[in-house]
Amino acid sequence: MLFRVLLACCAAVSLLVASPAARANAYEAALPAELHTAPDLCALVPCAEVFPGATSFSQRKGQPPYVEAYGSEPGGKGDARKLLGYVMLSTDITDTPAYSGKPVVTLIGMDTAGRFVGLKVLKHSEPILLLGIPEEALVRFNQQYVGKSVADKIEVGQSRPDEGVLGVDAISGATVTVIAQNQVVTTAGSAVARQVGILAPTQREPARFRVTGTRSSWAGLVEQGAVQRLVVQPEQVGLPRGDTPFIELWFGDLNHPDIGRSLLGDTGHANLLAQLKEGEHALFVIRTAGQESFKGSGFVRGGIYDRIQLHQEADAFTFRDLDYLNLYGLEAEGAPRFTESAIFIVRSPAFSPAYPWKLSFLGNRVDRATGTRSFANFDAEYWLPDSALEGGRPAVQRPQATWVRVWKDRAVQIGLFAALLVAVAVVYALRDRLTRRATHKNKWAVNGFKYTGWVLSVVFVGFGAMAQPSITQVLTWFHSLLFQWRWSLFLSDPFIFLFWVFIVITVFVWGRGLFCGWLCPFGSLQEILHKAAGALGLKRWQFKLPRRWHDRLKWVKYGIFVGLLAVSMFSMGLAEMLAEVEPFKTTFLVGLFNRAWPYTLFAASLLGLSLFIERPFCKYLCPLGGALAMPSTFRWFGLRRKPDCNRCKACAVGCGAQAIDEHGRIDHRECLHCLDCMVLYTDSTGCPPLAKERKQRERAGLPLTPIGRDGYFIPIRPVPMDAAPAAREVSGVDPRMPTPPAAAPYAMPARTLRWLAAELLHHLWPWSRGGFGRRRALQAAGVSLALAASLAWPLAASGRLSSGALIGWWFGWSVYEVLIRLDQKRLVKDGPWWQHHWRVASVMDMLSYVGMKNLLIGATLFLGLKTLGLLVV
Repeated sequence: MLFRVLLACCAAVSLLVASPAARANAYEAALPAELHTAPDLCALVPCAEVFPGATSFSQRKGQPPYVEAYGSEPGGKGDARKLLGYVMLSTDITDTPAYSGKPVVTLIGMDTAGRFVGLKVLKHSEPILLLGIPEEALVRFNQQYVGKSVADKIEVGQSRPDEGVLGVDAISGATVTVIAQNQVVTTAGSAVARQVGILAPTQREPARFRVTGTRSSWAGLVEQGAVQRLVVQPEQVGLPRGDTPFIELWFGDLNHPDIGRSLLGDTGHANLLAQLKEGEHALFVIRTAGQESFKGSGFVRGGIYDRIQLHQEADAFTFRDLDYLNLYGLEAEGAPRFTESAIFIVRSPAFSPAYPWKLSFLGNRVDRATGTRSFANFDAEYWLPDSALEGGRPAVQRPQATWVRVWKDRAVQIGLFAALLVAVAVVYALRDRLTRRATHKNKWAVNGFKYTGWVLSVVFVGFGAMAQPSITQVLTWFHSLLFQWRWSLFLSDPFIFLFWVFIVITVFVWGRGLFCGWLCPFGSLQEILHKAAGALGLKRWQFKLPRRWHDRLKWVKYGIFVGLLAVSMFSMGLAEMLAEVEPFKTTFLVGLFNRAWPYTLFAASLLGLSLFIERPFCKYLCPLGGALAMPSTFRWFGLRRKPDCNRCKACAVGCGAQAIDEHGRIDHRECLHCLDCMVLYTDSTGCPPLAKERKQRERAGLPLTPIGRDGYFIPIRPVPMDAAPAAREVSGVDPRMPTPPAAAPYAMPARTLRWLAAELLHHLWPWSRGGFGRRRALQAAGVSLALAASLAWPLAASGRLSSGALIGWWFGWSVYEVLIRLDQKRLVKDGPWWQHHWRVASVMDMLSYVGMKNLLIGATLFLGLKTLGLLVV
């Protein structure tokens, strides 16, 4: 019955996810390929929606581009029109990324007084706004700008009238997204307002050159930073990787006498200065590699050079035909040969070479998988050397990264959260002391800390900080590790970042149980409901699934995790949608009563089931639990067992996670670290073997000695070392090991070079000496597959194989390696890797071992090839 209910709930969510009506209109919406280049912007996007009352719109004007909005002139004759304001496309002006690492493409309307009159999101890539938070929340956030002026200082958060700051309310759970969106709106509005005269142009102090009369070679100019390089590789624009760049440009300032004379010679520099008016500045650009023209093939007389721009803070400068001069040669010693050249003149008084500026090459990037074109900017910064300016470079206050602002704004909450994580880890590390002070009838020495952790995780972590870890973060981490690692993406949510640092460390030290059993907000909520239901009289109806059904259903979470991981390789967006099998967003980010009914029904059903079954979601459906369970196979430290545990069922009967089998062995992939078994381990009244010995001693009048680490009373008389093993002899299955012990595949002293070589050989060579001679056809196929998978790496490095195909080969090899190791090397280590505790591997052990090992090897090779610039992604 339980299984049917769970399947029905999953089906309801899947139907909603698959329904086109349920999908947000702007999530990864397809935009016209010519959106950023077409003169008539408003023929492609709904400009009237962001500028109510406008009846017509001009073509693109200015740089950065904008569109004029017109209305009918009251009492006007004929075609009389009145300028009402301006419409701009955010990505024409700034490509500030949001939480997904991609910009939110926004259409913005602004009247002639500089007040925002409308905003519309055309496209975003924020999965949290697709499923976790309704897209309407972003719409409501944008509406807060309507009526505010571009001259206002607008920040996300509370208004501060004494500082002249106007606040806009954030979206709970999407802080990074709205901070980035605020930066986009204010930056775009200010850039256009300065162009059209609403805001005063930026005033920068003119450069005061320090002239020494020194002539420098090309190499010297490059070393000083007086000449800079901008290079775009073919793979950056979606083309196959080649031996030469897509385009390679060199550029620099020509007004500075020392630099200008070094590059043009005395006569050439004097002739250039004679053509410049006061306040004008010249720079040179040359192309030294690549076939792409930086002047643009579509240039016409009277037009603009649409491939090149200058950016200085929020100001953008473009060049028309009258701003161009021929550059016939460079006189600097060692100057490279070039195939295209130009001198461009910046005529705007807002530009000052004393401050940093960027040269931007504008182009299109083609997605090789879908053929989709997207607008792309490739920048290189230029700033005159400190020694070239009188008094040195001026002080420049660069805007803080979004993640830095988030950490500073929430420093107190972050500190409290970090203290909570440290406190829980310390308490758990001292678990032996706590469990010895508890008994099976009074567990408050342990439960006091555990219950406090549950309450804090639900109230403070879940509903307060909204820091519920999710399988989507595992997928993001996996893709970032393989394709494009960005620290800023992970640092932008400090609570999630700190939580994952805690999770990674504790999973490898103790297993997943500390997070899943003590600090997971949704798991804690289930546990609180289960305990409360029992205390309120529902205990008689609480039950555990029969062992045979539990042992079948516990694999479902692993299947969901693997399925999501596989889907993410083809479509991260689809994987994000299918990850709604996690009810975390519904419960903590949005609220049970703020979502469509299938989501609420699914989350409520799981919480309702938890009244009667302890943690049903954690045990059977949680893909995050499945992901963390696999590395838990190799946790360093586990919970203690004693030889008599293979005959005593006391711990197994009381285990809510059903992680103890009929032999008394603990499956640390399933254990949630409730510590009930550890309480019994040293409880002389609750642990049957201890109780038996206690009674025997009491009847014989013998003293009760303390209980040792092995879980038994310390002998009254010292036991010789050689007799100790006999006193603890195991009859039957040894419950202290998850599986039977196995002989080491090699015998040599640890921590030596020979030992290290043997370790590497064991991990890299899956065949055994005896097994390699059997089933020669199978071995030959395996060797061929290994060679093909190895050959895939140099093919990928040479650009002949995509990263997706490389992952496919690596996955195929991993499947084969699991099969061959199960046949020939069916063993894994238990505990710290530098020790020699080998045991027989179960199928899940081997899947976890091969999966983790090959993921680390593959990630290392990926990162190595990418660092060398040899991998097409």
